Amino acid sequence: MSRLGEVLDELGIQVEPDLFALAFVHRSYAYENGRAPNNERLEFLGDSVLGLVVTTQLYRQFPDLPEGRLAKLRAAVVNARTLAVVARDLGLGPLLKLGKGELATGGAEKDSILSDTVEALIAAVYVSSGFDAAGRLVHFLFDPLIADAAQAGAGLDWKTSLQEACSTRELGLPTYDIEVQGPDHDRRFTAWAVVEEKRFGPGRGSSKKRAEQEAARVAFVGLFGAAAAADA
Repeated sequence: MSRLGEVLDELGIQVEPDLFALAFVHRSYAYENGRAPNNERLEFLGDSVLGLVVTTQLYRQFPDLPEGRLAKLRAAVVNARTLAVVARDLGLGPLLKLGKGELATGGAEKDSILSDTVEALIAAVYVSSGFDAAGRLVHFLFDPLIADAAQAGAGLDWKTSLQEACSTRELGLPTYDIEVQGPDHDRRFTAWAVVEEKRFGPGRGSSKKRAEQEAARVAFVGLFGAAAAADA
């Protein structure tokens, strides 16, 4: 059973087979197959469902935060990059139906396509089983991301938070050591944040930016503690 199947079973969610299949039909595949239906309408609906569930959770979870901070938290959680991370964790890439051109250019790993597919899947759950079921799925997938974003400090960016904290404490600007492995089409980055000759990490990711962000998070917590991270 796929990771997605395990999650749906764990949450007790049923999805109509036709809607489930449609959620993975990219427009490139539909165009090459007689302009068959694709997942764009589901994506449109899922975007609204996801936004409402996440916004409601932020409103309830952080009653003292002003609107501007809530908006930043939502933007940190609901964006193409984070949705693509969710899609990869669920193993959605291999389930996609893509046109030949998208297949040739690695469409199953593109953040934009993966993020749209997550929204289409949420809509398929919503139409099949209602708002409560869609909400359970969204909370399961995104509540951990909300918790992480809430700790990220200034600008919801660990590198910014670390730099500002180090500057305030006159520790000097952090630097980053980077290692790159893998072929050009599948690069893997490992980063260490360096503050006053101390290395923190490693942070790993499919891009240099992600690896540095994770290393910065480790450094922030290591230098200033979890409580400081939560208050940043």
